Formats: sequence, structure tokens, C-alpha cells
Amino acid sequence: MLAIFMTTFREGLEALLIISVALAFLGKTGNRSLTTALFAGTGTAILGSAALGVYLARHGAFSSLWEGWLALVACALIVGCIIHMQRHGKQMARQIRDELAKATNRRPLFMWGSVFLFAVFMVGREGVEAATLIAALSGMETGRQLAIWATAGVGAAIGVAGLWSRYGQRVNLSLLFAVTGVFLGLFAVQLGIYAFHEFSEAGALPGLDNTFWHNATEPYGPGGEYGVWLTYALVLAPASLLIGAVLSRRYPAIAAKSAS
Repeated sequence: MLAIFMTTFREGLEALLIISVALAFLGKTGNRSLTTALFAGTGTAILGSAALGVYLARHGAFSSLWEGWLALVACALIVGCIIHMQRHGKQMARQIRDELAKATNRRPLFMWGSVFLFAVFMVGREGVEAATLIAALSGMETGRQLAIWATAGVGAAIGVAGLWSRYGQRVNLSLLFAVTGVFLGLFAVQLGIYAFHEFSEAGALPGLDNTFWHNATEPYGPGGEYGVWLTYALVLAPASLLIGAVLSRRYPAIAAKSAS
């Protein structure tokens, strides 16, 4: 599923950029010995996120109510991620350096622990978002499909992060985050509808006719009569933004004329 790919790509890219900035900072400040703490924290965050995803996926399959809560939490996390990146994305590198500066300005043992916790929190935050979303979608896809799309997303993130570290400004990360932000924004809407649908199926909507709303929202699911158009929009809207951005840079005169 494209949603799994885009989510693991975006979250993986953010996590890798955090690690890259942290490694560069530790190297420039003469604290290379603390890279073990950084990698240990990163590994702990990845394992913890994976365990959380497996746990949520297994328990989410038991009831519509649980699946509804998973979808709702995933929707909230996506919206929060988009808002956070819009507000703080440009200052992300500076914030990482500031946090690490505080962590490395302590006694050796506390320095190691502080960098470790920094990595657990920063990388774990991205991992929890991805794990929750994957768990919310576990009822729609097989485990093999989830693994394939998630691996592909992480692989793409590694590729882009590698290009960024090597070629710097040639990789437009702002555009990438904007494109994935549009996709995830639309997907958050789809998750919200799915959560409402599952809550109505479980009879958990107080004061409402749950049977009526369950039937009413059925066509708006991913494979429903109307929901399929939202699925198309998940692809077409980000693609249009990407194509428009590329054309505006390649043909600035045409873009300026269209804007006027």
C-alpha cells in the first residue's frame, strides 16, 4: 500500500537526517566517542517501535473498537507530524545541535546517557508514528505486503538521505516534505473516516444511530464507491505538486506568467 511506503519513507528520512546532523555535530565538537551512545539509542528506538507495531497490530485485529482507536491515534499523529514540520522543519538542524550541546556539556557518564536518551526520543518519535500507522492498516493488508512496502519506504529514505549527505543542496528536502505532507494530509482524512466507520461498527458512538452511520460511511472506505476517489487523490495531488514545482523551476517565465 502506498500509504505504508510514504509514511515509512517520510519518518525514516526524518530519523536519518536527525542521525546525520547528530553525527556531524559530535564529530565537529570532538565527541566522536559518543557515537556509540547515538547508535545504541537509535537501535533501541527502532526495536521498541517495531515491538510496539507488532503488539498493536495483533491486538488491533481483535475488535472494530480497537481498530477505530488505532486509526484515530494514527490520524492524530500524522496531523501532529505535519504541523510540527511546518513550524519547526527549517530549524530542525539547529534544534538538534542545541539539544546535543546540552547533552554533551556534562560529566562523561551523564553525557553518554544523555546522548542515548536523545536518540531514543528523537528517533523513537518517528518510529512510533510509523508503527502506529502500520498497525492501523494491518487489517487491510497481509503481513507480507506491509513488510514489503515498509522496507521499500525505509530503503528509499536511506537512498535520499545518502544523496543529501553527499550532494547537499542538490536534494530539495523541503519539496520532498511538502509532497509527502500533502499525501499524509489526505491520508489523515481517510483514516478519520475509517476510524468513524469502525467506531460505528462497534456501536461506540454515543447519541448516534451506529447502524445508520456504519452503512452511510461504507462507500467512503478505501475501496468504496466514493472512497476510491480519495485514494486516487492520494496519488494525483502530491504528483501534481511535484510536477508543478519541477516545471516552475525549469520554466520560471511560464510559472510567473501563470501566477499573474
